[in-house]
Amino acid sequence: MNYAYYPGCSLKSTGRAYEESMLAVFRALEIPLEELNDWNCCGATAYMSISELKAFALSARNFALAEQQFSDSGEVNLVVPCAACYLGLNKARLYLEEHPEIKDKVDEALKQAGLKYSGHIKIRHPLDVLLNDIGLELITAVVKRPLAGLRVACYYGCQIVRPYAEFDNQHEPQSMDKILASLGAEVVEWPLKTRCCGGSLTGTVQEVGLRLSYILLKEAKRRGCHVVATACPLCQFNLECYQAEMLKSYGEIINVPVAYFTQLIGVGLGLSSKSLGLKRLFTPLKMPRSVKAVQGGHHVHG
Repeated sequence: MNYAYYPGCSLKSTGRAYEESMLAVFRALEIPLEELNDWNCCGATAYMSISELKAFALSARNFALAEQQFSDSGEVNLVVPCAACYLGLNKARLYLEEHPEIKDKVDEALKQAGLKYSGHIKIRHPLDVLLNDIGLELITAVVKRPLAGLRVACYYGCQIVRPYAEFDNQHEPQSMDKILASLGAEVVEWPLKTRCCGGSLTGTVQEVGLRLSYILLKEAKRRGCHVVATACPLCQFNLECYQAEMLKSYGEIINVPVAYFTQLIGVGLGLSSKSLGLKRLFTPLKMPRSVKAVQGGHHVHG
């Protein structure tokens, strides 16, 4: 199976380490992935708050381009790593499918651009692809550096599994837990895996956003986690980059690394730190001594 790849804006900027690590992991697992040509913003957040119709049109342009580029594939599996993009594109796909009056207007807009969307797009998250297409057995078989002793809090955020995703439980997601456990990590049970990190509030009402992120990190630290694993560029940014502000506001040193789940998978597969974008982390990822280095020196120092 071939996969189309939609990076979205964040993975080409603030979430660059997410793209680097995901592409490295997919290459290592020999998953064929081709970036969508001339993709545009998914229409998430700002567009959606002003005009849902325009946001749907932006998403639909990406769908039409994917069908055009991957016309020989039948149903196009569009891999979307960013949580906001995943939510926005899924919402657009569903609304175009269920509301003919919206699709008619979007179709007319696409027609003006010489494009057509026929409804043959399936939005896939990397977690979905890794768990349900590749499978835990294959992932386990290629582990070169078991993450034994690494205590991980899997943080999904509030957009991946709610309300449109079908690949995981919306209230108690397990896909990331299962994948990281298959690499040997000690996945910590915690009740905050889908609680909001504060999202855009860190840039609008900072004290509210800061507190929401602080609650997550404090609980992860209380449970003895070595790292919080996430799948969202905004969540990663909020949880990692405001830890100094948390010290000022709450008088507590957090110092908890926040890495993309793909970076941790890459470590388990023995990939180099550079290929995984690990040097981009503000709080360095340090492995416990129980995680032994791979022969050849491509590892993260504990």
